[in-house]
Parts: sequence; structure tokens; C-alpha cells
Amino acid sequence: MLLDSYPGLLEQLKEGSEEELLHIGELKIGKGAACARREDTKSLKPVIIDWIALAGEAVVPPLPRNSKISRGFNHPLTSHLLCPAELDWDDADTKQRLQSGELVVSGDQWPLFVYANEVYDPEDPWNGLLRSCFLVNVFRHVFTSPSSVDKEPKATRAGNTRLHSMTTVTSASVAYVATQIHFALCPSSVFSCTDMVTDSETFYHSLLDFLEDPDESREVTELLLWWNHQIFPMSSAAKQPLKANSSLSKICQKRATLKDDDGGSA
Repeated sequence: MLLDSYPGLLEQLKEGSEEELLHIGELKIGKGAACARREDTKSLKPVIIDWIALAGEAVVPPLPRNSKISRGFNHPLTSHLLCPAELDWDDADTKQRLQSGELVVSGDQWPLFVYANEVYDPEDPWNGLLRSCFLVNVFRHVFTSPSSVDKEPKATRAGNTRLHSMTTVTSASVAYVATQIHFALCPSSVFSCTDMVTDSETFYHSLLDFLEDPDESREVTELLLWWNHQIFPMSSAAKQPLKANSSLSKICQKRATLKDDDGGSA
């Protein structure tokens, strides 16, 4: 896995400077990390098939687990997941233009799979953004362990996150996982920053830049709280803020006021 193969990556994802995050944004394509990133890509290539159909339903037509040539807009399931959220996949003309390549999709046109239940609300684009079970499954596969995907998260489970002292989900880690999914669903066989068909670099940067935008901080805080409930339910990062006007919040407010008064009189 990437965390095992690239010492220091976890710390960069958790505490990295802007320059370090930009380096991660290039998905570690440099010499020292290409092999590490390939491990995540390789491990997702077959198992991603298990998560693209509804529970209990078969993938029709079947998709080879070890070949990507039939993915992308060549298959109805991967096509639906990759369709830009602002487009209507059920529209016959849109579908034909995407499948033929006449309509070229750029990396900053986020696909339906980044939304919960693949539902996009043009009136409220934040609704369900980056909150899909699909993303959570892949996050667990990459950052905890493949065996954790079908299990409820537990504070005592040992995995990559515990071994590396990872206790919170970050914007960078969510963007990285989304980019790995994006590539896994596409037919491209080689991960490259110059691949304008997959356009993974633009995809990653557009997500991370958005999540790091100060104007989106309130929504991002709520998003990461949701993520930490999924991955680290017992951590402090998963704790909900106190309800306004509750007895506990009033006690805490009073205590804070007394501390301020004591500090001012000191």
C-alpha cells in the first residue's frame, strides 16, 4: 500500500504545507513514489468491480477484473459513474457523444460517483458531495486495510491507519482516494499526468483546491466530521459540536466566561 511504501506520506497528508500538498497533488509520480502509487492503483483495479453494482446484483455485461479496456464510457455502469454531474446520462444524445469521444470531459468536471447515491442537486451542489459509500469503501481499502471494507469500523482494529498513527481524515486523503477511483473506472492502463483522457492531475487539483478554499471552510469542516464518523467513530475528530442552548453547552459557556473574567482580573 502507498502508506507502507512511502515513508512520510501520512504526515504530509495530515500536516503538510501548501508546497507539500501540491507535491502530493502530483500523485507522487516522481521516481521515489511511482512504485508506491502503483500499488494502490494495482490493488484497486480488480476490487473496484465489486463496488460498482448494487448489492446482490451482477455487473452486466460482465467486466474483466484484470483488464480496463471495457471500462470508462465503454460500459453502462462505469459510464454512469463517470458521467459529469451536470450532464444527464439518461439523455441519448449526451450518452452517444460521451461514448464516441465527441464530448471531451475535463478533470474539473466532477463525475456522479463523488455524490452520495450518484445524485447531484444543481440547486445545492454541496448536497451529498464526497459522501458516498463508494468513496468510503475505497478509503478503507487504501488507508486501513482491504479486509476492513465490509466491516464496521472499530477503535481496536489494527490496520494501516493505526500502524501509522492516522486518527483523522484529511482533505488531501479524500481527494487522493477520489482520484484513485476516477482512474480505476477509466480505461487507461497507465497512470500519467500527461493523460488528457483521464486528466487525473486536473481532477485531483480541482478537488483539493476546492476543499482548501477558505470560503468553503464551514462545509468542509462538516464534510470531514462526516468522514471521521465513518472511518474513526471513536476519535475526537468525529465528535459533533455541542447543541446550542443545551445544558452542557451553557455550562461550558459559563465556564469559559469565568475563565475570561479571571484572566482579565489577574
